Amino acid sequence: MTHPDRARQLISSGGPFEATAGYSRAVRVDDTVYVAGTTAYRDGEIVAPGDAAAQTRYVLTVIERALHEAGATMADVVRYRVYVSDIATWREVGSEMGRVFGDIRPAGTLLAVSALVDPGLMVEIEVDAVIGG
Repeated sequence: MTHPDRARQLISSGGPFEATAGYSRAVRVDDTVYVAGTTAYRDGEIVAPGDAAAQTRYVLTVIERALHEAGATMADVVRYRVYVSDIATWREVGSEMGRVFGDIRPAGTLLAVSALVDPGLMVEIEVDAVIGG
């Protein structure tokens, strides 16, 4: 339950898993936006299978749209977490993250995980943003 003095804005990407798993693409409470783990799914298909850099670029565009809908921008991001299914891709993924966040410099984490929700997915990213922060 949300505190009565706080507005809670739910942002949906319309993805099929949101209702099934009970989550939102992003949630804004006051001036903070939390963007859920985002992968390279589009219309039920994996974007750029086998290309971690292209999947990262796609994921960042989805995150940017969710932030925009919540009234934030990539410049408001204060923390990101990146999960890769193959640690050997960390440089290409990191390079794409740096292209977007190089001047913003949020706190960042990159972890290798044993698997993502689909074997064709190579990267999952979540961010937290503070509007005007």
